[in-house]
Amino acid sequence: MQSELEKYYNKFCEEKRLTRRHGQVEYITSMKYIHKYLEEFPKAKILDVGAGTGRYSVALSEEGYDVTALELVKYNLGILKQKGSNVKAYQGTALNLKRFEDESFDLTLVFGPMYHLYTEEDKVKALCEAKRVTKKGGVILVAYCMNEYSILTYGFKENHILESIQNGKINKEYRVTPKPEDLYDYVRLEDIDAINQAAGLTRIQIVAADGPANYMRQVLNAMDEETFHTFIDYHLHTCERPELLGASAHTLDILRKE
Repeated sequence: MQSELEKYYNKFCEEKRLTRRHGQVEYITSMKYIHKYLEEFPKAKILDVGAGTGRYSVALSEEGYDVTALELVKYNLGILKQKGSNVKAYQGTALNLKRFEDESFDLTLVFGPMYHLYTEEDKVKALCEAKRVTKKGGVILVAYCMNEYSILTYGFKENHILESIQNGKINKEYRVTPKPEDLYDYVRLEDIDAINQAAGLTRIQIVAADGPANYMRQVLNAMDEETFHTFIDYHLHTCERPELLGASAHTLDILRKE
């Protein structure tokens, strides 16, 4: 029987998400930092946990890296495999990477799983598995969905705030408190810090993967190419600024296995 998450991704076009302008901001930013740390590993072995349809996996494989992808949703995995790349792609969950030996990869991407794990225990478990399969000195990049983005967009912009407070989806501290059927979980910076501490990982840096882009979808779509490229340049110059981190739709946490 399909899970609710699988049913969702069978309908949701993950393939197109990162090609739309707001998604391009996230993709360009993430790839910038992936390449920054790949400079340490010229012949890197890369693991992409929660690879989706292979937007990152395939691109990195085409650059000549040895890439392995793991994806829970069979539909997404099928699209990835249809691309005919050299990516070694398997179905599986971030909570159990048993098919991979300890210290197998130089760089590990965890770009989707944390969106859909609802407890700190499961998030820590996923991060510990990523840590286990990453070599000492290796780098782990982890993406999160941020609490304030959900409050400001779904809550206030789309006018669900009062009903969400009444039905317990948002608590008195304005934290989103989803259930598994809601599919997505949202965090604050202190939550990410606690997960890292529990997993025993050291942060190198943390960035606002898409900054204000998701709040500006219509504005971005209306921009001419020169203005859009200027926005990308602005974003890449400011995405490490601490005042932007918590309100970004996604953050990218970059960790070192000591």
